[in-house]
Amino acid sequence: MGIVDTLIDRNRRFAETQFLDSLEMRPSFATIVISCLDPRVDPAVVLGAEQGQIAVIRNVGGRITPHTLMELVMLRHVAQANGTDIGPGWEIAVLQHTQCGITLIQDQPDLLSRYFQIDQQDLPGVSLGDPRAAVAHDVAALRAETRLAGVHVSGLVYDVTTGLVETVVERGS
Repeated sequence: MGIVDTLIDRNRRFAETQFLDSLEMRPSFATIVISCLDPRVDPAVVLGAEQGQIAVIRNVGGRITPHTLMELVMLRHVAQANGTDIGPGWEIAVLQHTQCGITLIQDQPDLLSRYFQIDQQDLPGVSLGDPRAAVAHDVAALRAETRLAGVHVSGLVYDVTTGLVETVVERGS
């Protein structure tokens, strides 16, 4: 049996015992968490969220890139089409972590500049080697995004050696 078969089998058990057909498209906490793809940092598990409480966007490094901003704008349009909105009353939490793999490719400025869609000389500004500075940078980018006006943004760093989350940037608009 392959891994996908194992996962499909687990899905059947989920559908029988845990599936909630009452969940809505809008997360009940009106919260979007942006985090890294690293399997050590599953935001729902790390933050103790239950089904339907948060929405999650994951990418390399849990970073705010032009693509991430476009995803958020698209989600806002989807929410509006569904009769709600991502605006005042909503929260976005940037959740990055220690020992992130993106720090291992700092010697590849061409790749990183394409990922962040910036010039290579601007790469130091995205703070690749320091998760706390990176979170502060990304929270500032979200707060400056006029298409997300009214959303509260905070910045968190998860320590993969202790399991604890630290608030680096307090909740604000």
